[in-house]
Amino acid sequence: MTSSPKSTSEDSADRLPSFVDVTAAAKRLQGLAVRTPLLESPALNERVGGRVLLKAETLQRTGSFKFRGAYNRISQIPEAARAAGVVAFSSGNHAQGVAAAAALLGLPATIIMPKDAPAMKLANTRAYGAEVMPYERNSDYRETLAAEIAEKRGATIVPPYDDADVMAGQGTCGLEIAEQAAALGVQLDALLVCCGGGGLTAGCALAMAERSPSTDVYTVEPKGFDDTRRSLAGGERVSNADGGQSFCDALLSPTPGRLTFAINQSHATGGLAVSDAEVAEAMAFAYRTLKLVVEPGGAVALAAVLAKHLDARGKTVAVVLSGGNVDPQAYAEILAGQASAT
Repeated sequence: MTSSPKSTSEDSADRLPSFVDVTAAAKRLQGLAVRTPLLESPALNERVGGRVLLKAETLQRTGSFKFRGAYNRISQIPEAARAAGVVAFSSGNHAQGVAAAAALLGLPATIIMPKDAPAMKLANTRAYGAEVMPYERNSDYRETLAAEIAEKRGATIVPPYDDADVMAGQGTCGLEIAEQAAALGVQLDALLVCCGGGGLTAGCALAMAERSPSTDVYTVEPKGFDDTRRSLAGGERVSNADGGQSFCDALLSPTPGRLTFAINQSHATGGLAVSDAEVAEAMAFAYRTLKLVVEPGGAVALAAVLAKHLDARGKTVAVVLSGGNVDPQAYAEILAGQASAT
């Protein structure tokens, strides 16, 4: 039996969301979040030997799925606590989602971002009116910085993934995928979701368990940052080794979230890992063939299909293109590198 959604978000960092929370989030987001299309490419289908449906969250408000969870969380902050604003920590997409949601709701926002975050993500976050506080990714603890600011100002922390309301908001992406596939008369064999801390996967897994229970849900992560894949395989949360590198800046969480892993352990089928080279090839394919701009972290699920880490032959597979916020210079260099390699 599913539980009823909470009337406030005060305990959202301590409880697991349910499918009812996802449907409640969909109502809050109606008319604000974009119902992004589920696209299909004959060229992609031919290449993998199956049918691939692409959820283009690159076209979402702020350029990624993160707006969904941020707005669902912030919109439930009690009125008395809103004047103190919100605090978040993010490499960029959650930052933009929180900044945009806070602006819509009239709340001040402070975002703690790594100094090496993509310039576009930094600029966009500031453009939504948020205060950006830079930190050193390898030496500062962003959670500690956020807690200090929240205590000083009385602000509400909006976590990037390990929060029931954030996960429920992200789950509206999966809910739409299930509804759109059903409208096409399609039964999905698998859903591939990019994974950093696991919030998008957890929300989508809740939606699929209710609306498309026969669909296998897989996380996709960069190699060296595949903590969720290894955690799912081993049955307990593990961390990534220090010193790893990947250009998938949106997916570099050190370990799965406590709440997200609890859901993904119950509902996800398993995890996949892709190399940066495979991601770059997927980004180039998206540009050349799909005519879509996809950032590195947003392209990992497509990379897993193209590189055949999941065999799509004879199957119908949904793939989330989770974000399109990539710096123009970095994007041009990736595309140029792929052009020279062909």
